[in-house]
Amino acid sequence: MRVSWRGLVIFVSGGMLGTAFGVALGIFIFPFVFPPPPAAEQLTEADRSPLHATGTFIHANPSDPVHWGRGKVSVYERAVFLDPDFEVGPGPKYHVYLVPNAMVRREEQVAKSTFVDLGRLRAFKGSQRYPIPAGTSLKDYPSVVIWCEQFGVLISPADLTPAAKQ
Repeated sequence: MRVSWRGLVIFVSGGMLGTAFGVALGIFIFPFVFPPPPAAEQLTEADRSPLHATGTFIHANPSDPVHWGRGKVSVYERAVFLDPDFEVGPGPKYHVYLVPNAMVRREEQVAKSTFVDLGRLRAFKGSQRYPIPAGTSLKDYPSVVIWCEQFGVLISPADLTPAAKQ
């Protein structure tokens, strides 16, 4: 049996294109078709005091229909709490960061900073609690952002407003 080079090249190219299409489909379509259930975490009494700051996630780049977020965030002395109205467009490897820059609107503002990674986002919607590492000075972090680690993309920033002193 004789194998032609042209047939072999077409076969290998088709396999590579099919694999690439399948991976892209899995990364970009799967989260929309099979989203994880909404989170419903609660704060403990130890987490609730004192309230340091609050903010609202925004759509940083309105011309980008894929990367968006909305909802409120509360920052306490020991935890960041994404409120029940929190929601982001689905994607791979999202993380919650405390960022030392105010008014974050571009990727460079996060990528070139010394941020605090609070962990991987557990759900695309609903309330979630993220512990703040001991020794973190919250006054140095005026923003909370949702960041895609896999592609280095800013998903949604929240500018923090200090809570009123009680």
